[in-house]
Amino acid sequence: MPINNQQRDKLKQLGMAVVNTEAEAIAGLRHHINDNFAHACQLMLACEGKVVVIGMGKSGHIGSKIAATLASTGTPAFFIHPGEASHGDLGMITKNDVAIALSNSGETGEVLSILPIIKRLGVPLISISGNPTSTLATLSDAAIDASIEKEACPLGLAPTSSTTAALVMGDALAIALLEARGFTEKDFALSHPGGSLGRRLLLHVSDIMHQGDDIPIIEQQQLVSAALLEMTEKKLGMTAIVNSTDELVGIFTDGDLRRMLENNTDIHNTEIRQVMTAGGSTIGSGRLAVEALQLMQDKQINALLVIDNKKLVGALNMHDMLKAGLS
Repeated sequence: MPINNQQRDKLKQLGMAVVNTEAEAIAGLRHHINDNFAHACQLMLACEGKVVVIGMGKSGHIGSKIAATLASTGTPAFFIHPGEASHGDLGMITKNDVAIALSNSGETGEVLSILPIIKRLGVPLISISGNPTSTLATLSDAAIDASIEKEACPLGLAPTSSTTAALVMGDALAIALLEARGFTEKDFALSHPGGSLGRRLLLHVSDIMHQGDDIPIIEQQQLVSAALLEMTEKKLGMTAIVNSTDELVGIFTDGDLRRMLENNTDIHNTEIRQVMTAGGSTIGSGRLAVEALQLMQDKQINALLVIDNKKLVGALNMHDMLKAGLS
């Protein structure tokens, strides 16, 4: 249904009011990063098992995200639904674990009902709650206060600011632990091999280069026509040029071909060494593929030869980078 300008402005005002309310709630959390927060971090750093996150309803959705963030930043963690926990999933918790329970009220029945089992196992309990005097907070070894002044919902019913506050506290725990563990970009990539960062930090030139018979290569005394046949067959837009002892002496690319044709050079009577680019840009097979991409971008070239111990071992072009998801 079409809306007029006045209605559109009203909707924007309502949206801005929510953003402002939740921003104020987050700002208020600064006062809750205290000794309880530090103690919670110490419990998780000392954990020899996994961090088990528990929450019901909207707190459960937040808990699931917190568990995922912890797991991806160096703290092994998983989420358990308290309803399922009472019907067998509690068997997933061991005495070496640490539990984080979320409940804004701190009185969620499904969460409280499984606390005796957690206590019996001797599992340290961390709570993230909006009520620091609640049953959950009182029973916790480290009670993190995520209380807010008001929900962004004008009815005060839908969890909005409270779930945002709990999520921010979970992020604060995860990142504090990341820093304390000395977790690096490479560590992050190992748990995200399918992501762009994983590809950038784990993929090496040797993983994507063409090698063996797939390397376009001819000797320097051969004619340009032979180079064109090699380039056509290997489809990399270039060919390596070597001497009689198989040492790399140059490269011949599509760009070299265009420049040669502009000069009306006879491809059937010209040796490739007369028109090749001497030397050429190279990289080692053990280097990161993203380094090869950066080199190609810096030099504004579309192909690279791969050299190990002065021996030609591979070749790659920009299309290989695109296929690897690096560009």
